[in-house]
Order: sequence, then C-alpha cells, then structure tokens
Amino acid sequence: MFLEIHPISPETRKIKQAADVLRDGGIIIYPTDTVYGLGCDIMNHQAVEKVCKIRRLDPERAMLSLICKDISQVSEYASQIDNEVFRILRRNLPGPFTFILKSGSAIPKLFKNRKRTIGIRIPDNRIAQALVEEMGRPILSTSLKMDSEMDDFDEYFTDPQDFREHFEKITDLIIDGGLGGHEPSTLVDCSKDGVEIIRQGAGILME
Repeated sequence: MFLEIHPISPETRKIKQAADVLRDGGIIIYPTDTVYGLGCDIMNHQAVEKVCKIRRLDPERAMLSLICKDISQVSEYASQIDNEVFRILRRNLPGPFTFILKSGSAIPKLFKNRKRTIGIRIPDNRIAQALVEEMGRPILSTSLKMDSEMDDFDEYFTDPQDFREHFEKITDLIIDGGLGGHEPSTLVDCSKDGVEIIRQGAGILME
C-alpha cells in the first residue's frame, strides 16, 4: 500500500490508517527529519524480527532505535537520565539526532542488545510525530540504505517512489511525505560518562 500524507498538516484519517497497519503487525516506510525510516510497532516481536531481517541486522549486536513523541516518553524506556543528559536532550530535541542511552526495564526483550543501550529519536517531522501520538507508544526506527556490497556504503533513498520499486512487496505500507534527506541523524552516545559524538550527521549538537 502506498499512502500520500501531507508533510505539514498530516491528515488524521491517513495517520489512523497507518497506525492500524502498525497495530496489525505491519512494516512501514515513513519520513523523518533526516532520511526515510523502516519501522514497526515495538511491541510486536515478529514485526521487529522482520525489520531486522530486511535490514540484515542482528538484534543482539545492533542498536535499534525508537521514535518517541517527547522526552517524557523517552524516560519511560531509558534508564535514569542524569541532569546533564536531560539538559542536552531538551536543547536538541525535536531534531536530527539519535541519542544512545542505557535501556530501561520497559524496553521489549528483542531490543536489549549486549551493550544494554537503545537509540532514541524525536524527529522534527509532523508525520512521524503524529504516528507516535496515535500509537500511544514509540515505533521502531532504522534507516533504509541502498543495496551495496560495500560495508561503508552510505547512500539513502530520497524519493518515496523509489521505495515502491525496491520495497513494496516486502513492506505493508509506504508513506509518501515528500522528498527525504540524504544525510542521517547525528549519533550521540550518552550511555557512558560524558557525551560523545559517534557520527556527525545532519544535526549540530548544542551542549
């Protein structure tokens, strides 16, 4: 299924339709404030496994990320956030960042990698925000790269029409929310002492 949703004023009916796909265990492609993401309901074990299979990820090694609606929801799924990290989150979110935090007890088992960390995103994108709001809980987020045998290949699809050619048969819904970005989020590790930028992406961190 292919669904066009207005990027500035997402239609409520269409957001509910997309959320129903997620609740039914579906896999969706959706826009963020950086590159398009592949996602599902974090509480659906089989859907999470399918996303990992599509992206060729090992859940025990990969750091899966959540799209959250606000910092309050982040705190439900991360372990205790200290004052310094909380201040940095407040200054930079919503925005093009993925923050690595220690995972909390509410995180589904499949998300608990060996490092016990979780990626957290609050994208500045109204479609993604509306989806999470409608779901009432976070959705999984992993970026979609073009196929390549090169380990360091870092090219992303930007035109939703391209997803139809490559992913329509293996996903349940593709959301067209306009052209996507070609630069991923800035990856910031807050799981240890201090704050470390692991990957410089679209976001410029304000500390």
